[in-house]
Amino acid sequence: MISTIYIEEEIATHPRTLAILERFPDATKISCERYGEIFNRKSQNFRLQKKQPALILARKHKGHILPTPKQYGIGAEHNYYFSHMLNCLYDCRYCFLQGMFQSAHYVLFVNYEDFTEEMTSLLNKHGDEPVHFFSGYDCDSLALDPVTNFTSKFLPFFENNPQALLELRTKSTQIRNLLKREPIKNCVIAFSFTPDKIAKSLEHKAPDVNKRLQAILDLQKSGWQIGLRFDPLIYTKDYAREYGELFNDIFSKINPDLTHSISLGGFRLPKDYLRKLEKLYPDEKLFSSPLAEENNNIGYPLEIREAMLDFCANIITQHVPENKFFPCHEMI
Repeated sequence: MISTIYIEEEIATHPRTLAILERFPDATKISCERYGEIFNRKSQNFRLQKKQPALILARKHKGHILPTPKQYGIGAEHNYYFSHMLNCLYDCRYCFLQGMFQSAHYVLFVNYEDFTEEMTSLLNKHGDEPVHFFSGYDCDSLALDPVTNFTSKFLPFFENNPQALLELRTKSTQIRNLLKREPIKNCVIAFSFTPDKIAKSLEHKAPDVNKRLQAILDLQKSGWQIGLRFDPLIYTKDYAREYGELFNDIFSKINPDLTHSISLGGFRLPKDYLRKLEKLYPDEKLFSSPLAEENNNIGYPLEIREAMLDFCANIITQHVPENKFFPCHEMI
């Protein structure tokens, strides 16, 4: 899967680096001073790199934990996100990462301890108040977990800090490390969904809807809390039927008592990111949908956005109480 690995000199002997290199004995190893030399080079061909991305092992020096946008959250006042990785195994056509990054290579920051140290400082700052940390903003939280052992390191930290909550945002079925251990109450495995037809068209390389749903059932059977993320909502002329079928399939199978939260929001991207995606995929029908600009973001016009949100909200609130439901009406 990974044939080339770039290694920052500073972390070349880090135990996590050595463990990962041992997994890929046949990979070409290339030393570099800083990951930006590779990742931030101009005139890179994102589409070509996406066919065979390299792995870059690096140290993150600053900005380990960042505040989320104001509208981003599932019930706490204090919300932060963090990225132990940059970029994703999957190839979703609507993903903002393709508009944000120059490169399709994966960057893994191996200095996990610096992340948890900064989390500790934030928890001390907020005292006994709940603090939520979101993983999966710049990557998929679980897709490379067998390689990174991300959850094996971070879950014990949250187990020892019950005032904190960890959200693992994912489309992945790589849940083995979770099933190997006892669940913790302050972790939510949040699966992203679009209807099956849309997923097959736009979510390339990602597990299909049925496989994600089976992963949820396996996790719930083991006692893990699940989140459902219908974000972005993708407009089609037949969206009511397609989303109606998706909700019926999910809510007829899952355990609502182990559903921690449900969120949804319309498709939206910063204007510059969207223009870059249009160049990458000039024939993609998604970008010929009715779109409008608002606050330098591009998304569906208000009428379409609100109609979709209202339709979905009406179904969702029939299955979970409103205190578990977090719709986003803003084009952030």
